[in-house]
Amino acid sequence: MKRLKYYLKLLLLFIRFSLMAQMEYRLNFVSSLLVEIGYLLVKLSYVAVIYSTGVTIGGMTPDQIVIFIGSYILMTGLYMFFIPSFYAISGNVREGRLDMLIVKPLSLQFIMTLQRFDFGMPIPNVTGGLILICMCWSRAGLTVSFTHIAGFILFTLTGVFLTYCMFLIPKLLSFWFVSTSGISQMTDALWDFNNMPMNLYSNWIQKLGTFIIPIFVITNFPGLCAMDRLTPGYAAWGLAVPFLAFALQRAVFKRAVRHYTSASS
Repeated sequence: MKRLKYYLKLLLLFIRFSLMAQMEYRLNFVSSLLVEIGYLLVKLSYVAVIYSTGVTIGGMTPDQIVIFIGSYILMTGLYMFFIPSFYAISGNVREGRLDMLIVKPLSLQFIMTLQRFDFGMPIPNVTGGLILICMCWSRAGLTVSFTHIAGFILFTLTGVFLTYCMFLIPKLLSFWFVSTSGISQMTDALWDFNNMPMNLYSNWIQKLGTFIIPIFVITNFPGLCAMDRLTPGYAAWGLAVPFLAFALQRAVFKRAVRHYTSASS
């Protein structure tokens, strides 16, 4: 517990220093905020199309579909919160800045992946996602109970943890390759599969996106839990897969660090 408190204190310090750094260049902060609001408006155009056509997917009404879109927008904002540290991995490895991090008296993965945070881009997405979820939860007539809300929050938190583990692995390829921009584009495209309910896709894609590359677990399971559409087997998988992804990510991370060649050598 003492060690956990130590890392929580460091995490709060990293968040504080990241905010202070962004506030030094407030024009950049405001511009990134405005740009992300523009992207959010584009995402909301999906909502307008769904309501205008009255489309149903797998028996889901437009209001229920928008809950999934809101979850996608919310998770996008949470992902963007810690993505600066992910994108810094390649530069740290290529330019040898990782040397200074390795000698720090704390977990290398912790300081390497949770040192920088972004506030400009997440704010519109988290706010917009929460508004859509709350609005459509009411419009769809879903049950408002402690069990349903707690389940939604639980699977949202596990989705954040799964996002961290899954999307860190491609960044670790920087230890083997000079540039990973192509891989980053592929993972960004993979993320966009989450912007609609997984029922939109064929059965084999649903299985692939749930059990092999569990991208659908991230944003679909909270909404399915709120709608009482999440079976016990899927719920158990949704709680277990983040820990499996963490074990895989730790194995890849340890192997990557062993492969690292410092700037001095």
